[in-house]
Amino acid sequence: MPKDTITPADEQQIMAAIAEAEQNTSGEIRVHVETNCSGNVLDRATEVFADLHMHKTQLRNGVLFYVAIDDHQFAVLGDAGINAIVPEHFWEDITAEVVRQFKEKKYAEGLSKGILMAGEQLKSHFPYNPKGDINELSDDISFGD
Repeated sequence: MPKDTITPADEQQIMAAIAEAEQNTSGEIRVHVETNCSGNVLDRATEVFADLHMHKTQLRNGVLFYVAIDDHQFAVLGDAGINAIVPEHFWEDITAEVVRQFKEKKYAEGLSKGILMAGEQLKSHFPYNPKGDINELSDDISFGD
């Protein structure tokens, strides 16, 4: 079970990273953790992205961090609005950092660092708008089987 790997303290650390990253951007970040990933990791991440309604943000600026614990699968996926403007190697750099931490079984640290890296980029392309910016998506971690 993913909840055996991601402790309540880990959840708090990850959610705090999401809140910190989102303070400076209108971008929306979610984390989904499940046990197994059957099939291609990007295909599964795309399914979860849709299931969480992440494509429904006003600026199409959602980012999903997807983890399948037992299968050692990870993907970070951005919506169309982000993919159109982020620099080359953006997702690869985040993935490399997260995976580096995961190899040491530092799941919360890896996700938190990746989330903050994404937040930095989102800040420059999707700055926080103090007039009317709302948190469109939950900061809670979603868990699958």
